[in-house]
This record gives sequence, C-alpha cells and structure tokens, in this order.
Amino acid sequence: MTTDRTIVFDLDGTLVDTAPDLIDALNHVLDREGLPPVPLEAARNMIGAGARRLIERGLEADGRHVGPDDIARMTTDFIAYYADHIAVSSRPFEGLEEALDRMATRGYRFAVCTNKLEWLSKRLLDELGLSNRFAAICGADTFGVSKPDPAILRQTVACAGGQLASAIMVGDAGTDIGVARRAGIPVIGVDFGYTDTPMADLNPDRLIKHMLELPGAVEDLIEISTS
Repeated sequence: MTTDRTIVFDLDGTLVDTAPDLIDALNHVLDREGLPPVPLEAARNMIGAGARRLIERGLEADGRHVGPDDIARMTTDFIAYYADHIAVSSRPFEGLEEALDRMATRGYRFAVCTNKLEWLSKRLLDELGLSNRFAAICGADTFGVSKPDPAILRQTVACAGGQLASAIMVGDAGTDIGVARRAGIPVIGVDFGYTDTPMADLNPDRLIKHMLELPGAVEDLIEISTS
C-alpha cells in the first residue's frame, strides 16, 4: 500500500526517552563549573529547546547567570561529552517500534524534525537502530531555523519526499504544537514527554498516553480530513 502521508516526529521526549543521558551531560558541565548536579526528575522538563538553553536552565536552577562566552564554552563541552555518551541510557518509548511497524504497513513515510543538532540526532538514532525508519532526520542546524519556526517543518517534509498538506506532526511540547499550527497541519501530542505545560493544556488535535495509541490517532485524523 502506498500513501502520500508523512508522519513527522519530534525526537527528545517523543520518540526516545533521552533525559537520562542529556541530564548526565548537563551535570558533567555543572560539575566542571563547581556547581551541584540537577536531579533527573527535576530536570526532565528543562529539555526541548537545545543544548544551550538546557545549560542556561541548569544554571538558573542554582540561581547562576553567566555571560555568553561562558555559555558558548559550556555548550561546546556539553556537546562533546553528550556525543560520546548519547545512548548509554536513552531508549525508545515503549511501543514505538510496534507503532511504526503498524503505520509502515499503511505506507506512511516517517521523518524527524527536532531542535537537536542533526548529527547528534542521527548518531542517537543510529545507535538505537532506528535511523533507517526515517526518510529524513532534520535538526536545528539543518536549515538554520528551529521549531516553532514553520520553515523547519516545511523543509523536513520536503526532504522526506512528502507534501505538507498531507503531513501530521507528533510531539511532546509547546514548540511542536506551535510549529504544526504555524505550518497549518494537524498535531498529535504525547503526554509522556518533557514539558512544563501539560500537553492537554496545549490543545493538540489528538492526545495519546502510549505509543501504541498513535496509529489509531493518525487514522482518526486522516478520516476527518478526508470526510
């Protein structure tokens, strides 16, 4: 079966539970600055806006503010450490691969649109054995824009060989809702990711609590769009 439908996924907090390795890298940086570590559970919702913002949030948690040169240095340190420890504890969310298998039988193409750097995103998905499932893996540096700028979503869909008019976004945070709304496509929210604002309060078109609910949510949106 073939279809022109493209399902576009956020990465951190949507496809993969990356929090343990991201917060480990953050705490590596904080330790080198003589600062206390941030507990994993307290830091999960700091994730989602890229490495630089994660570091800024980690510093803010200790009441610290530093200049842009120090942030740049710490970001470089973070990326180097994280790249070498990218899949120590990170794992796909439960049910992901089964959900992708179900949708693949319908002929859907898949893409990743993330604010993570492209090469880090590919390295992570390579190490988890997931890269070959996606027609495109695009990050904040791929096109020079980040979510919620709709240009990153439009160009990700194009790179995957799809059409924006028949794409659906899947994500865990406000940037994912925002990029989908600005691009004019439906969005499915997951409630198990990283966000300060509960996903239900962000009003996605559909909300799922487990990845195995995703194929049904996609089919529901498609049925509505074609009725």
